[in-house]
Amino acid sequence: MNNKFFAETLIRWYTHQHRDLPWRQTRNPYYIWLSEIILQQTRVAQGLPYYEQFVGAYPTITDLANAPEQEVIRLWQGLGYYSRARNLHQTAKHIAYQLNGVFPSTYNELLKLKGIGPYTAAAIASFAFDEAVAVVDGNVYRVLARVFGVDLDIASSQGQKKFAQLAAELISTEQPALYNQAIMEFGAVHCTPTSPDCLLCPFQGVCEANLTGRVTQLPLKIKKTKVRVRHFHYFILMKDGQLAMNLRTERDIWQQLYDFYLVETDHSDATLDSLPLPLFLQKALSQSVMSESSETITHILTHQRIQAKFWQVALPSGFDSELPSSLRFFTQEEIDELPKPVLVSTYWKARFFE
Repeated sequence: MNNKFFAETLIRWYTHQHRDLPWRQTRNPYYIWLSEIILQQTRVAQGLPYYEQFVGAYPTITDLANAPEQEVIRLWQGLGYYSRARNLHQTAKHIAYQLNGVFPSTYNELLKLKGIGPYTAAAIASFAFDEAVAVVDGNVYRVLARVFGVDLDIASSQGQKKFAQLAAELISTEQPALYNQAIMEFGAVHCTPTSPDCLLCPFQGVCEANLTGRVTQLPLKIKKTKVRVRHFHYFILMKDGQLAMNLRTERDIWQQLYDFYLVETDHSDATLDSLPLPLFLQKALSQSVMSESSETITHILTHQRIQAKFWQVALPSGFDSELPSSLRFFTQEEIDELPKPVLVSTYWKARFFE
């Protein structure tokens, strides 16, 4: 199979089968960049309303740059990987203020921006500026591995080099934007991970994986990331109608989001008496009315599983022990406006607005 046949077949399939998505109807690099950042580690169905919210709230890159970071993170709430939102905001400020609002137009210049890697740079460069640089994402790995029978581990340096080289050889230099959209869409809706439609596949007669019975075995990914199990004990400190919230500043999940005071343990059967509580919390518990949450809540992240308990602590009005600097008391109305992890936000709404 020659390169021209592969590219033309994909583009022909895409012309008739692609989904109608708003970021495909524009050459505006700002909108394309927004969509690509939002869709990292996110399904299209989940990301679409976020894209529409961001475009509605910040129609230009200057609007995004001028927005308070907390507002941007709150709008991002629920998408996870919050470093994406922080990088998005920082890059918007850099383009708006340092580059006079002019988006870089080449792959190499785009790579210099914070939060933009090879895939995102290739997507923006081709979709917005028609630069003939190939995108390589999970969908592309899958299509190339199956059609060309590439049995190298996609997580290995050798495999990544091979796929990048193959993708660069195959891209249509005449229609790079259309080709890149086509190969990603083909992997997303036709050559899918678990239920590829091989019967109606335009490559059915030439696909190496189909001809050799290896469709379910490719692409090859040997290394699997181990899921980390974590045990969270949240203490909801309440006083005079307000609740204490903690701003997460450490390098961990949910950075710059607000949660309740957290005590983490390395096992699931920790009792209140066995928790490693700081002195201020020991004092608070000795003077307070406390109730435990009715159940342990499980929250799943990509590579982590959180087992969380919530302990409600009603502090006396005169409680004057010094709290950690990261804790501040807020009214319920103020907490509604704070950016919070989905785990905390879900519990907050269920417990205080039931």
